[in-house]
Amino acid sequence: MFFLWSFKLQPCPKISKPFIIALLGPALFHTIGHISACVSFSKVAVSFTHVIKSSEPVFSVVFSSFLGDSYPLKVWLSILPIVFGCSLAAITEVSFNFQGLWGALISNVGFVLRNIYSKRSLQSFKEVNGLNLYGWISIISLLYLFPVAVFVEGSQWVVGYQKAIETIGKPSTFYIWVILSGVFYHLYNQSSYQALDEISPLTFSVGNTMKRVVVIISTILVFRNPVRPLNALGSAIAIFGTFLYSQATSKKTVKKNEDNKNI
Repeated sequence: MFFLWSFKLQPCPKISKPFIIALLGPALFHTIGHISACVSFSKVAVSFTHVIKSSEPVFSVVFSSFLGDSYPLKVWLSILPIVFGCSLAAITEVSFNFQGLWGALISNVGFVLRNIYSKRSLQSFKEVNGLNLYGWISIISLLYLFPVAVFVEGSQWVVGYQKAIETIGKPSTFYIWVILSGVFYHLYNQSSYQALDEISPLTFSVGNTMKRVVVIISTILVFRNPVRPLNALGSAIAIFGTFLYSQATSKKTVKKNEDNKNI
């Protein structure tokens, strides 16, 4: 983000104390969501983590309902195949363990609460676009994470670095992989926020569903993870449920926008 702001590729937002305070909560949930996702990736197959993460709409509906939002019956019905599909995928997953499962579930909770409180706490900062909002959430998240990482794992960094170099073979390869991982992760989020500004919610939801399919299939091909037929069926049902949820909620959003225009 500093690179984009420095070279005027992205307008730098005006920062104020209320703006930073409003981001403290969303950034904390973002940190929790990202750490737990990485923990899950380290414990189970990447494809399985993404299947479980496709259940994020379930948490979104439940937490939003507790906070006062209401959803039509078809939205609630759309989360049933998500729950069933994820459950079927979990009980048939070859690499299954509870640490990986709980990591993915906690990640869902963290990112859902980040999204909910981002909308609720930033109503007064609508002039900040999505990319700048995500950039500052990431920066504050770094400030949260760095001292914790030093305290919890600081004594293991040297040993871990040496093992990584031994496994990969060359220090330069290790650095390139770490840098590319960070760059691609940021570009993925950047493109998502920019796409949401340019296309309809329905089109975005379809693309987001296809993203899950591409990621899961790609990780299976790259890492050669064994997939049982019932596991593949459960994954497909969960992703299909995510698509149904996306359609149901996008229609709800369109209707809400039309009602606001009429008012």
